[in-house]
Amino acid sequence: MDKDFLLDSETAKILYHNYAEGLPVIDYHCHLQPKEIYQDKKFRNLAEVWLGAGDRYGDHYKWRALRARGYAEDSISGPDDDYKKFYQFAESMPYFVGNPLYHWSHLEMKRYFGIDEIINAKNAKVIWEKANSVLQTLSAREMMKKMQVEVVCTTDDPIDDLIWHKKIKEDSAFNIKVLPTFRPDKAVNIQNEGFAEYISQLASVANTPIVCLNDLTLALSRRIDYFADMGAKVSDHSLEVVRFKNASYEEADKALKKALAGNALSVEEESVYKGYLLLFFGKEYAKRNWVMQLHIGATRNNSKLMYSKVGADTGFDGMGDSSFINNLSALLSSLEEIEALPKTILYCLNNKDNYALTVLAGCFQKQGVKGRVQVGTAWWFLDQQDGMRQNMEVLMQVGVISNSVGMLTDSRSFLAYPRHEYYRRILCSKLGYLVESGQYPEEELQTLGKIVQNICYNNAKEFFNF
Repeated sequence: MDKDFLLDSETAKILYHNYAEGLPVIDYHCHLQPKEIYQDKKFRNLAEVWLGAGDRYGDHYKWRALRARGYAEDSISGPDDDYKKFYQFAESMPYFVGNPLYHWSHLEMKRYFGIDEIINAKNAKVIWEKANSVLQTLSAREMMKKMQVEVVCTTDDPIDDLIWHKKIKEDSAFNIKVLPTFRPDKAVNIQNEGFAEYISQLASVANTPIVCLNDLTLALSRRIDYFADMGAKVSDHSLEVVRFKNASYEEADKALKKALAGNALSVEEESVYKGYLLLFFGKEYAKRNWVMQLHIGATRNNSKLMYSKVGADTGFDGMGDSSFINNLSALLSSLEEIEALPKTILYCLNNKDNYALTVLAGCFQKQGVKGRVQVGTAWWFLDQQDGMRQNMEVLMQVGVISNSVGMLTDSRSFLAYPRHEYYRRILCSKLGYLVESGQYPEEELQTLGKIVQNICYNNAKEFFNF
């Protein structure tokens, strides 16, 4: 893993070292906690920053791999001894052969801590001591500065008070933008347990009673305004299954009132409500020139046993297999018809959907906007070499990859930023192959370099209006 890691041609090396390397990072979708950024968190040791604090909050990728090795849950996501947790990860590393964790982890050690040792049981103690020594001065903010982070968009619920974003915004000594992202899943997922209780919380925060659909959209509009005041430019929706029907206000209002009364809804009623609300959100985003992100296809909390023990978002979500293109097409088309289709990024979690999603995105472009609707980079289980390469290949074959807004971390870890480097190296390798194999002229190398810079940085800055 030297300076030419993954750069398998001379052209790839030129593209990376002359154009991609050293560009700032725009991380437009992540799950970092703004409180930790404001407080400039100091981590007690490598185990906490690498694996989590023992409170079931941390890096799912690493946890899933350790579970596959058979370790006890408390020594993975729980309150076990820190060195024990770290050692288990270090001694497991050679067995992660072919897994992106192997590359990510070594890049993390190199880029943050200057550690070149191969991660294994033999070197565990040396790595532990070296990293912990660096962590005495390497705080959360310093990690972001070290990785040249320019903008971060966290993921936030409509009822969040955004107090930490406000404090960061007022801190003139910190020049990295930390912006909230509006993620209203709990208001959309009318079928979920606790929906009525959540709507009650929303009513309280928005300072308006919610007894009908007009009340709900008024409350949500007020929260969108508040997010905008805090600098938000992005929304995010997790659509496990895309439910959509372009229905009347009366039909959607009836479904909402039924759910608020504690009654179960049919799939038809769910689709009516979600369809109305998604159209409402699209209109709100479009008039503010926000970007709408749609993450499609996760299956949540697959292990009910482990969900009951350690809770949601701990590494037990999976890849769905539903058919959603027709409903998604209807949603985008309905928004376009009322001139309310915002700039949109589509993500799929199952690689079988890459072609269909990319072709669909190409149906909804707009004069004056480069890539108004586009497919995002390989997401979650797909953000490894095969997934990234396939994502890039599809974007080249049936889309326009030069419009792509590039990589994001989608991570809860301050150590995740080398994933941008990983993506950039793979991108340069992919494009370098086209030149080396005679599929793109060497005379256009300077143009290709500009394309690399745009994908890795410039496009995101323009697309999100940063």
